[in-house]
Amino acid sequence: PRSELGDRNPAVFHGFCSTIVLNNPRRRNALSLPMLQSLRRDLLHDVKSRELRVIVIAAEGPVFCSGHDLKELSSEDDVKHHSQVFELCAEVMTLIQKLPVPVIAKVNGLATAAGCQLVASCDIAVASEKSQFATPGVNIGLFCSTPAVALGRSLPRKVALEMLFTGEPLSAHEALMHGLVSKVVPEDKLEEETMKISQKICESSKSVLALGKATFYRQITQDLDTAYKITTKVMVDNLTLRDGQEGIEAFVQKRKPVWSH
Repeated sequence: PRSELGDRNPAVFHGFCSTIVLNNPRRRNALSLPMLQSLRRDLLHDVKSRELRVIVIAAEGPVFCSGHDLKELSSEDDVKHHSQVFELCAEVMTLIQKLPVPVIAKVNGLATAAGCQLVASCDIAVASEKSQFATPGVNIGLFCSTPAVALGRSLPRKVALEMLFTGEPLSAHEALMHGLVSKVVPEDKLEEETMKISQKICESSKSVLALGKATFYRQITQDLDTAYKITTKVMVDNLTLRDGQEGIEAFVQKRKPVWSH
């Protein structure tokens, strides 16, 4: 991937947006082992920066991401190599949700198999109208079992299983209807809409964003009572944060908050 850093001007935003570009269109931006290693490195690159607020994952070319590089998965490679590829891919997908800042997929084209998994793993996804999403592994004898983990947590069970069993794609509007993406816009509005969301996020406190994101993913797998116990404690903890008190004071005083970071 190619990293591109967004606006760092504190007069405009409290923070900045980092853009990671999947930049191997000749290979349909396949998630080869080197691509996965690079993606992991780029995701972690600015994460400790006090100013980083959001990461956008975009891609060059007509294919957002075609999934794993099938040439790496031939019988000529040993089982150890195959395990390394799938384990690193799982690590990257879980890393996205563990990062303390929101991660947005900006999709303009086809996302298949592990590429569809990547979209499903992001916190927010904005897609152009021409985008499509598919898990066609079943058609080549390699069921999309690891993409199914993210897909099954983003889509209704029957929708996910139809995609997995048939390999047929969802259109952008179908993906929106079923919750795989957050917004669908005309291609010429994709950059504008993605940046609009990013800029809004950049106005928030990093510590509050980090607490909120971590809590959301922690509670979502729990039963209702446990989820409320977790989030009740977090709400109290949030009030002890410097930015929690600053935000309340700013609201009462009818001024813009000045975040600590």
